Amino acid sequence: MSAAWPAGGGLVPAARIPGGELAAVAEAADFAVLPVGAVEWHGPHLPLGTDLILAEGFAAESALGGDDAAPSGGGTTTPAGRAAGPRGVLFPAVPYAACPGQTRPWPGTVAIRPEIAVGYLADVIEGIVAAGFPRLLIVNGHDANMSTVRAAMEWVSGRRTASLLLVNWFQLVTPAETTELYGPLPARGHGGAYETSGVLGFDPDAVRLDAVADLPPKPKLPVTHPYVLVESRPDPWQGWSGHISLAGEEAGRRVRQLAGARLREVVAAWVAAPPPAPPTDAPLPTDATAGGPEPEEAP
Repeated sequence: MSAAWPAGGGLVPAARIPGGELAAVAEAADFAVLPVGAVEWHGPHLPLGTDLILAEGFAAESALGGDDAAPSGGGTTTPAGRAAGPRGVLFPAVPYAACPGQTRPWPGTVAIRPEIAVGYLADVIEGIVAAGFPRLLIVNGHDANMSTVRAAMEWVSGRRTASLLLVNWFQLVTPAETTELYGPLPARGHGGAYETSGVLGFDPDAVRLDAVADLPPKPKLPVTHPYVLVESRPDPWQGWSGHISLAGEEAGRRVRQLAGARLREVVAAWVAAPPPAPPTDAPLPTDATAGGPEPEEAP
């Protein structure tokens, strides 16, 4: 099965690996990949599987061979002279997720409770690591997964020797670049022009640009400091908002190109870095446990 990798690297599907060949494939692989998405309302113009299309689409591009996949210091080459990408094993996507209160009431959203999502993801991640893949890339297409996946990764990292990398496709293109693509109007909201263009980059037939008119999103707070604002019903809001008239296939191709190349850059640097050390039998000694002086009590 390991011979099924293209000469320039790439992905093989975990679901097709015979059990008797798993150990050899895991030994030969550089990393495993797990897409995580959601089944969620994104408006009349986008499919319920928007987040899955994006997570699976970018996950499939995480180990492409070619110049874009080459580390800056060079690397091995294929017989055709193109830079070889890493070898990955693609696991089936996690389709269901915790969803925010802003989208749960809308038709088609299938939401699971956050505490269930964290436990489920922890089991999935640990199972992949236990199968022989200590390096696991998680490609996310649904913003609410960032907290639940992170919590699950932290749990597993304390139980297994693993390198767990979480990348959200949405963050691989900067706000300045989306402004350059779409102009000064906001484009990065849920179901907005940026996300719509992302789907157009992978599956144009799944998008219905003529199904909605623009629904300008609620303005952000007039401050430059970071914050997180959670509101039940922002106004205007129909389970989505955005300037859909700004989306298009050309922008979608650009988003796919930019985010895909940057994902491969992150993966190349990660695979080239040293793996984590095995866990010690006990925490490092402190002064007290090592027989040093007892800490003084405050007066």
